[in-house]
Amino acid sequence: MVVSSIILAVGIMVGGFALGDGLKRAQRADRSVTVRGLAERDVTADLATWTISYSASAGDLSSAQSSVDNDTKQIEAFFRELGFPDDALQPTGVNVSQYKDNGVPTFTVRQRMTLRTHDIKRAQDAVRRQFDLVRRGVILEEGSGMSYTFTRLNDIKPTMVAEATKDARAAAEQFAKDSGAEVGAIKNATQGYFSIDARDGDSGGWGVSDTPFKKVRVVTTVNFYLK
Repeated sequence: MVVSSIILAVGIMVGGFALGDGLKRAQRADRSVTVRGLAERDVTADLATWTISYSASAGDLSSAQSSVDNDTKQIEAFFRELGFPDDALQPTGVNVSQYKDNGVPTFTVRQRMTLRTHDIKRAQDAVRRQFDLVRRGVILEEGSGMSYTFTRLNDIKPTMVAEATKDARAAAEQFAKDSGAEVGAIKNATQGYFSIDARDGDSGGWGVSDTPFKKVRVVTTVNFYLK
């Protein structure tokens, strides 16, 4: 009986120690830190689109349409002289409306032409010379402007995610250093969404056009184990 009691007591002590040590190990294994990593890259757009809206009004439909047709010829000549191929400019919409003032009808024809090109430098030159269209008698409606797009995001995604993760690890290492720990493996991570904005910010306002110079940005959230 005495021997059995001693064995039981020793077993309880060993079991308690093992349980306590296991809890400590579990607590250490569960220690982690969540940080964010940032990656940014300046890029140049590779696609330019310019939607040109214009209209004409007259007392009869044929006169309004004839005026719009003349504007279309002037616009086509403008881009052709700048060196754009004919298929770079395409009609993308037309609208006809009519209203009466004191019983007198007025017809308005609105048309849109869209330029689509990967020649960014030539597109910028067209924007700088757009007042030449006014000299040709073409009045551009509000909302007509060049838009630049960066389409090769998938080409730089992997390296930018790696850069953001590296930046996150650096932040975690600083935190671990301050708390007397070391950074371990990644527990889990979440890739943030990619944003593409104007490199120098959007100033907005009348007469401000888009820019081909963009900044790509991604923020990742990473949870690291601490040891």
